[in-house]
Amino acid sequence: MNNEGPFSGAGGVAAVDLSELNDAQYEAVTTVDGPVLVIAGAGSGKTRTLVYRVAYLMQHGIPPEKILLLTFTRKAAQEMLWRSGRLLNDSCGRVVGGTFHGTANMLLRRYGACLGFASNFTIIDRADAEGIINLLKSSLGFGGASKQFPSKRVLISMISGAVNKSMELEDLVFEQYAHLSEHLDDILRLQRHYGEFKRDNGLMDYDDLLVNWKRMLQESEEVRRLISERFSHIMVDEYQDTNLIQADIVRLAASTHDNVMAVGDDAQSIYSFRGADFYNIMRFPKVYPDTRIIKLEENYRSTQPILALTNDIIKNAAEKYTKTLFSRTEGGVRPALFAGRDEREEALFVVRRVRELLALGTPIQEIAVLFRSGFHSYKLELELGATGIDFEKRGGLKLTESAHMKDFLSFLRVVANPRDSLSWNRILLQLDKVGPKTAQKITATVMTAGDPFQALAGYPAGRSWQQGFARLNELFADLRGRERSLPELYEVVLAYYQPIFEQLFADDYPKRQKDLDQLKGVMAGYQDLQSFIDDTALDPPEPDQHGHRRAEERLVLSTIHSAKGLEFDAVFVIGLAEGRFPHAAAMIGEQWEEERRLLYVAATRARKFLYLCYPRELMTPDRQFRRAGMSPFLTELGPGLYERISAEAGSTGEWSGSTSIPDPAAPRLPAAPARRQPPAISEFAKGCKVSHPFFGEGKVTKLSGPRTLDVLFDRHGMKTLHLDYAKLTIL
Repeated sequence: MNNEGPFSGAGGVAAVDLSELNDAQYEAVTTVDGPVLVIAGAGSGKTRTLVYRVAYLMQHGIPPEKILLLTFTRKAAQEMLWRSGRLLNDSCGRVVGGTFHGTANMLLRRYGACLGFASNFTIIDRADAEGIINLLKSSLGFGGASKQFPSKRVLISMISGAVNKSMELEDLVFEQYAHLSEHLDDILRLQRHYGEFKRDNGLMDYDDLLVNWKRMLQESEEVRRLISERFSHIMVDEYQDTNLIQADIVRLAASTHDNVMAVGDDAQSIYSFRGADFYNIMRFPKVYPDTRIIKLEENYRSTQPILALTNDIIKNAAEKYTKTLFSRTEGGVRPALFAGRDEREEALFVVRRVRELLALGTPIQEIAVLFRSGFHSYKLELELGATGIDFEKRGGLKLTESAHMKDFLSFLRVVANPRDSLSWNRILLQLDKVGPKTAQKITATVMTAGDPFQALAGYPAGRSWQQGFARLNELFADLRGRERSLPELYEVVLAYYQPIFEQLFADDYPKRQKDLDQLKGVMAGYQDLQSFIDDTALDPPEPDQHGHRRAEERLVLSTIHSAKGLEFDAVFVIGLAEGRFPHAAAMIGEQWEEERRLLYVAATRARKFLYLCYPRELMTPDRQFRRAGMSPFLTELGPGLYERISAEAGSTGEWSGSTSIPDPAAPRLPAAPARRQPPAISEFAKGCKVSHPFFGEGKVTKLSGPRTLDVLFDRHGMKTLHLDYAKLTIL
């Protein structure tokens, strides 16, 4: 640990004690100027480092308003600034901290006029975006009965994916959705209309927030200078999860200085499907010359036996910042490996060991079962249900994403932004006897009027829906008649919506009512309507778990992606079978490496106990059974890093030997790459003909790395293959 005591800040004021920091953390905290890249290993005190650095900057004369802390959740930023305030004083609350999207929202409302945006634009979530796409599909005549046109979900995934990966939509379609390429012209046309619809109606989706922030920095020299001078010191948490747009934003926002601290771990980059670019963190020193690289390697979470195994998982990564995690905590048991006969036996083992851990005093909320994909836990869920062990499976809708909550919020959204045609359409469709065509006609009239609410009041209502339409106009007259607090707005809207709500959701409205009740408490925490509306899109609250015991009292089941950032006393990683982890499609370089990092993230969640499990038999999609070996990532592990547990030995039976002891019941496992002795890269040359067991015959076009090459296959196109796993044969 660093031995320096309290330091004196500006004006000689007594300040924060740095003696709790280790040497690497101290270096990161006290490096004030210039670009800094902090490679923070799992459990190495990354948050502590950021917390202390905020306080240190302020103590050295940096005004809190000139510090920008970018995180991937608002909760993370709030916690860091709260902890900084505990170290220093309440002025830490004036630090600008939040997500990329939240900060973009704030700056676009202030400076967006330079791009032609009004300050009262509405942020739409994914469900809203899909609703717009559906509307446009219908109006453009796409997706008739005779055409297998992509669904609204797939279309939004395409459009958003192209933005987040910084690629043309046409290229993304051919790369990831080749089977839909016959619809390309219509998809591109739909993309154009989607953009026009948002601009015409004062809407921005999540991607627009980032794209327009970047545009604003690029296209307005004055705004770029103002923002860069406003934020003299920028810190970015979880930098390995940024996409290309976010990396460009940070570079542009620091255009008058290079005071950027990026904190992250290349070994935990697992979100490429969201557009995260692993190479952002790898290329940081090139983007910011004279970068100081600081590695946090002391781990405060896991025992040394667990760290020894996780270090071994990542050491074979093709590209990485080399680091070795270590712990000063002595003792600990080695991780365990269990091979079940099938998924049921794997599930029974987990249930049995969970009960033992509970009997030994491990709290149930400190036990987690992690898996690559949601369906991998189905057998386990059945066994847990039969045994009576309560569990929580992470995921599902946020509070404000359900239909009845969107209905309710639509009234508040048009008050905040009268040009929000999506919300107008939703409101009008709630009226009895009003169908989609009528709703669209009224919406079109409202949107072209100088005063949308006055135009609504003057619209000639049909006889069958005249009474409900009159009530709607009375509602808006009431909402806009005088200034009201948010709880008061809630009561006015609820009085109107309650009878409609009970009619629309007659089957289960009592259950849904609890969500509406919860919303009142959420709204009471806000001072202004626009902030509340923004947060329902940017950071929607979680629903209460009605009818269940509190989440703190349940076993956690989670995908690995959802568990990143969490930690537990005991972690089970299930489904570690060949063809399942890594998944069968991950046969090329970058995908393969991300799967390795995914296993690393799972294993580093464990503090005391780590169990690696796989079934020897799996069911195929056509309901056939096939034998499976352990994951190739497990075969790479060195001897002595884990203990085998056999089903026959009983629930507590562990082999005292190392991993070199074979399991006679196991099928022949895929040998580790070094033992298979694959061909050397020198045996291949450009133009060389090769054969692959799945892709067939092809020709080498490029030796793309020390162990990788590009092959153009006759039937499957270009593939980048790793020699250790590709099983190539030279023809």
